[in-house]
Amino acid sequence: MSGRAMLTLENLAQLHRACRQLHSLASGKVHRRQWRPVLPPARPLCPVQLHPPLWQPDTAPQFRLFTTKERKKSDKAKLRPTQPKPQKQEVEIKPQMTVEDLARAMQKDIDHIYEALLNTSVDLDSLEPDSVLDEAWIKDIVKKSGMKYKWAKLKEEKVKENKDAVKRPPADPDLLTSRPPVVTILGHVDHGKTTLLDSLRKTQVAASEAGGITQHIGAFLVHLPSGEKITFLDTPGHAAFSAMRARGTHVTDIVILVIAAEDGVMRQTVESIQHAKNAKVPVIVAINKCDKPAADPDRVKKELLAHDVVCEEYGGDVQTVHISALKGDNLMALAEATVALAEVLELKADCTGLVEGTIVESRTDKGKGPVTTAIIQRGTLRKGCILVAGKSWAKVRLMFDENGNPMETASPSMPVEIVGWKEVPSAGEEILEVESEQRAREVIEWRIYAEQQEKVKKDLEVIEAKEKEHQEAYKKEREGLVNLTWKQRRAALFKAKRHLMAHRPKEKVESDKNMLPVIIKGDVDGSVEAILNILDTYDADEECELDVIQFGVGDIGESDIHLAETFKGIIYGFNVNANKTVQKLAAKKGIQIKMHNIIYRLIEDLQEELSRTLPHSVEEHVIGEAVVLATFDVTVGKNKIPVAGCRVQKGLLDRKMKFKLIRNGEMIWTGPLSSLKHHKDDISVVKTGMDCGLNFEKNIQFEVGDEIVCFGEKEVAQKISWDPGF
Repeated sequence: MSGRAMLTLENLAQLHRACRQLHSLASGKVHRRQWRPVLPPARPLCPVQLHPPLWQPDTAPQFRLFTTKERKKSDKAKLRPTQPKPQKQEVEIKPQMTVEDLARAMQKDIDHIYEALLNTSVDLDSLEPDSVLDEAWIKDIVKKSGMKYKWAKLKEEKVKENKDAVKRPPADPDLLTSRPPVVTILGHVDHGKTTLLDSLRKTQVAASEAGGITQHIGAFLVHLPSGEKITFLDTPGHAAFSAMRARGTHVTDIVILVIAAEDGVMRQTVESIQHAKNAKVPVIVAINKCDKPAADPDRVKKELLAHDVVCEEYGGDVQTVHISALKGDNLMALAEATVALAEVLELKADCTGLVEGTIVESRTDKGKGPVTTAIIQRGTLRKGCILVAGKSWAKVRLMFDENGNPMETASPSMPVEIVGWKEVPSAGEEILEVESEQRAREVIEWRIYAEQQEKVKKDLEVIEAKEKEHQEAYKKEREGLVNLTWKQRRAALFKAKRHLMAHRPKEKVESDKNMLPVIIKGDVDGSVEAILNILDTYDADEECELDVIQFGVGDIGESDIHLAETFKGIIYGFNVNANKTVQKLAAKKGIQIKMHNIIYRLIEDLQEELSRTLPHSVEEHVIGEAVVLATFDVTVGKNKIPVAGCRVQKGLLDRKMKFKLIRNGEMIWTGPLSSLKHHKDDISVVKTGMDCGLNFEKNIQFEVGDEIVCFGEKEVAQKISWDPGF
C-alpha cells in the first residue's frame, strides 16, 4: 500500500467537521472571523488505503471555532496598532534664568509661566519678564507643564576683567599751566543773572529765552578788556532746575551769587548757597538792581549772615560788589574781583595727554544728531578724538564755540559743543578720552555688563526678601493647623480662602481709580530732567494717579503717537516740534499733543488735565429761609397729614427745589415738598415776608421754631490738590 494515503478514523472525523464548518460558512451561519485554518502535526498514515487519495494529513488544514474572548482579543490586536510611549519634552535649565529666558527655553509665551505660578507663594505682581527666577520655581514650572528638565552644560564663566576707563593719575606739577576760571552764576529767579551775562558778553541771551526765563545751562567764554578769560556757566534760577544748578557747581571754580537788592535772600538763593558749600567753592556776592529806589544792600548782607555767608564788611572773607546788570554799572569791578580770586586760587591744569571733561548739557539736533555742551578739564580736545561718557561714545567730528563758530582745539576750562556721539549721553556724565574705537566699545560693553550685574544683584535681593516673606506667612498660616485632622485642615483652609475671595472685589475697585498717562518730550536732557523733578513732587495719587509712561529728548514722532494710543495718554512737548504727518496721525487717533516753551505753562496745563479726571462735586446754594410759626394736621381721607405754617424770612421758597428741616441746629430731614400753599391756593414760589403752609412727602412732624431752608445744587469741577511749588 505504499504511495497511497492512509486515513485513520480520527482524521476522517476531523475532515467531517471541517466540511460542516465550510457548509455553515457558505450558508452565512458562521462569521468569517470565527474560524481559521490550523495545520495539525503530521501523523503516521493509517493502514486503510483510499483510492484515489482524498487528503494529505501533513498539508491539510484543520478548522475550529473561536471563543468570544479570543475573537475580541484578535479584533483589538488588528484595529489598534502598538505605539511607542511618548517621551516628555526636555527643557535645558540653568541658574539665574529670567521669566523670558525660561519661556524661550520651553517654547512657550510669558503668560504660560505666569499661569504655572498661580496658586503658589510667588508674588506675581512683582514679576517682570526680566525678573530672575529661583531654581525651585524653575523646576516647578517645568514639571507643571508636563516636561522634564535637564541642566544645561554651563561653561564656567570667568570673571570679566574690568575694562572701564578711569581718570589718569594727578599730573606732575611742573607740567601744569594756568587756565581761565570757570564761574557759575547762581541765584533766585528774575534776580538778573542772565542780564548780567548779557552785559558781559554784549549779547541778548534773555531775549531768545521763552518768557525771559533761562531754561538751559549756557556755557560761555568771556574775553575781558584786560585780556583775561572767564568761562561762565549760566544756570536757570527756577526751582524746577535745582538739579541743573547742582550739576553746575560740580565743575565750577567760583560761584557768583546774584541777589536783588530790593528782594533780598529768597528760597533759591538759600539753595544756591547750599550747592556752593557742598561743592566747597568760594562765593562772590553780586548785589544787583542797586539803582532801584527800594534797593537795600545792607539788608541783603545781614540776611546772608543767617546762612553763614559773612561779607568783608562784617569781618568775613566773602567779597560783595554792588552792580546794576541792566545799566552795566560796576561790572568791571565784579570781573576784577573774579580774576583776583582766581589768582589767589592758582588755577592750573594739564593740557597734555588724554582729555577729561564734564557734560554740561545734551540734546538732539536735526542736522547734527546727538550734541553735547561740555567743559574740558584736562588735556586738549581735537577733531578725531575718541570719547566715552556714560554708556555712549563719540568720535569727534565737529566742535563749536558758544556762538556756533567752528573750533579746532579746546583746552581746559573752555566750553565746547561736541558733535559725533552715537547716542545722547546724560547731562552731568564724565567725559574720558580713550585710545581707539575698539577701546571705546570695550568700555561701553563693560559699563553695560556692570549695570546688568548690579540689576541682577538687586533683583536677587528683592526675590529673596519676597520669598522669605511668603515663607514666613505660609508658616504662620500653618501654625494653627498642625494638630488638626485632614478634614479639619481642609475646612479651615477653605474658610480662609473664602475670606480672601470676599475681599477681592474691593481690591479691584481700588485699582480702577483715575489715571492720567503722559509722555514727556524735551529739547535737551536737562529740560526733561527738570520736568521729571517737578513730577516727582506729585502727591495726589489718591485723587488721580499720574503715570509717566515714557520720556525722552527730541521731536515728537509716530512711535510716541502709537504709544499714547495704547495707553490712552497725552503727549507734552517742551521746546520741540511735531511735523504735519505726526499731527495728522495724532488727530486721526484722537491723541492730544500739547506744546509749551515755558515750564510754568506746561505744569499748569498738566494740573488742568489732572483736574478734569476728577468727578464733579455738588455744591449747595441757599435760595430762601423760613421759620415754622404754627403746626396743625390736615385730614386727607383716613390719614392725618402734618402741615407747617411758615413765614419766609429770606429769599424765596421754590417748590421745585430741595428743602431742609433744621431743629436746634441739627438737620432733621432733606427732600422735596409735597405741597406748598398760600391760604388755600397751591403756589410754586413764596417770597420774603409771605406766609405759607407746607408739608414734606414723608409726613415729617414739625415743631414751632423749626427752620425751613430751600436750596439748590450745582456741579462744580474739582481741582487737583497737587501743588508743584510755584
